[in-house]
Amino acid sequence: MCGIIGYVGNKKQALPVLINGLKSLEYRGYDSAGVAYVIDEQVEIVKEKGKVSILEEKLDLDKLSLVGIGHTRWATHGEANTLNSHPHSVGKVTIVHNGIIENYNELKKELIKKGVKFQSETDSEVACALINQLYEEGKEPLEILNSLKDLFKGAYALGILFHDDLDKLYFIKEHSPLIIALKGQEHYLASDLPAVLKYTNQQIILEDGDYGYLTTEDILIYQEGLKKKFEITTFEGSLEVAEKNGYPHFMLKEMMEQPEVVDKIIQVYDDFDLPDLRKYKKIDIVACGSAYHAGLVGKYLLETYLDIPVNVEIASEYRYKKLFLDLDSLVILISQSGETADTLAALKKAREFGAHTLAIVNVVGSSIARIADEVLYTYAGLEIAVATTKAYSAQIMIFILMVLSSQNKKIKTQFLSEQMKALLTLDLNRIVSTLAQSEHLFFLGRGIDYALSLEGSLKLKEISYIHSEAYAAGELKHGTISLIEKNTPVIAIATDEGLADKTFSNIKEVKTRGAKVILIVTDSIKVDKTLYDELIVIPKADSIFQPLLTILPLQLLAYEVAKERNCDIDKPRNLAKSVTVE
Repeated sequence: MCGIIGYVGNKKQALPVLINGLKSLEYRGYDSAGVAYVIDEQVEIVKEKGKVSILEEKLDLDKLSLVGIGHTRWATHGEANTLNSHPHSVGKVTIVHNGIIENYNELKKELIKKGVKFQSETDSEVACALINQLYEEGKEPLEILNSLKDLFKGAYALGILFHDDLDKLYFIKEHSPLIIALKGQEHYLASDLPAVLKYTNQQIILEDGDYGYLTTEDILIYQEGLKKKFEITTFEGSLEVAEKNGYPHFMLKEMMEQPEVVDKIIQVYDDFDLPDLRKYKKIDIVACGSAYHAGLVGKYLLETYLDIPVNVEIASEYRYKKLFLDLDSLVILISQSGETADTLAALKKAREFGAHTLAIVNVVGSSIARIADEVLYTYAGLEIAVATTKAYSAQIMIFILMVLSSQNKKIKTQFLSEQMKALLTLDLNRIVSTLAQSEHLFFLGRGIDYALSLEGSLKLKEISYIHSEAYAAGELKHGTISLIEKNTPVIAIATDEGLADKTFSNIKEVKTRGAKVILIVTDSIKVDKTLYDELIVIPKADSIFQPLLTILPLQLLAYEVAKERNCDIDKPRNLAKSVTVE
């Protein structure tokens, strides 16, 4: 389940808008695409497995259509094929759907009893069939949408065409992101603003439970049967931030933007009253993926500099475990999109326990940002590549600023952005060719370097498809070292002078067993040449800022290795940018 685009207007033809929107949403990851458009008072559907470009070849973009919906699908229920792709149509209803209808199987059985026949394996077709069933029973569209909260379990954002009312584009949102964008008498529906940024930067961020319809004249939004007022906000960025600007990949562009992002965060929060974390007896940090790894760095910083016990949890586990929270607890939720389903659920659970909640997110007005007691935005700008780089660094920078603020210290970042820029120009070609030919490799580190190893390993595996694991260096002798064979690549990180000798001892253990060691150290640490096959030296910074430097060669290695292996770097297989389903 991935990208939604919809259009209703009287100035543009719908098909080019839909195709451009789907192309702009490709960064979210997908395996099929389709459109439904109104022509001659009929709904035409075209969908194809594979890239949007394959779908585009099947369409006549000059056809006169002023209303339509489109979708890029990431397979969840049913394999990736044309039959399972969106849009789905049953009777007099056609839909596109993001999310998961958790009770679809039970609904499907009831619909089969009523004579409904299904063509696909998807939960989305079940949703379409149920809406059609209610429509055939005589219920009005808005009445149907208002009733779905009692019928569906799970997450859903829907764009809907009722075939008897084709001048309207209906929608509903529940636990899955959806926005309305507008310009004059042209109205757009999208799962994310980049889909329509070519046409407008005016948006309405829908809230859970919102439903309604768009026409060329009106935007009507309802909640619990009542018409509601809405706020139109302006996205402050430009179309350029959603384009590559001469870079071969969005990931490389976003990596190169990291010094600028760090400088911007410092500027924004220079006179900002950041939370004093010392007033809490206990802090839980909750996140997924790279945001979880940023949380591990945050834990190290908070415990080292503020002497506060910190627990870091994967959101999908946290939401189901027994929690020990009270009014003196703080729960920090980290999410680039602000819509991550498990993190959002964890936030809601934390609030039930009375804990104070603080969100670190990138997307202004996102669900997590709206629900949390406090929010700190990372101001990283649009991040298009599925593999995060600048958002991860921005999240770490927020932790750094909170630590300094809690210590009543001024920010002193002299040379930081210059050091970052220099590291982003490192020539790693001699290392890349070796790693690109490997199918298994390992990362080692201690303390904060272990947290950074986890992120480096994730970056490599998600875009190069090389099996990679990160281990605490001292854990090697407890089983992992059995995996080390001759010429096994091991990327070891040693930037903490107090732990470097311990890490070097572990490196000797893998070197003795034939590993090829790529060692990353700061220029303040002396190292014996017998320890490594390749050495990457990075500048020594104030220890609180060191993670922002250490991560850069790891990102670069992942990017260059994936490029050498001719992988789809910005849209790695099976992955989505924003994980809005459990």
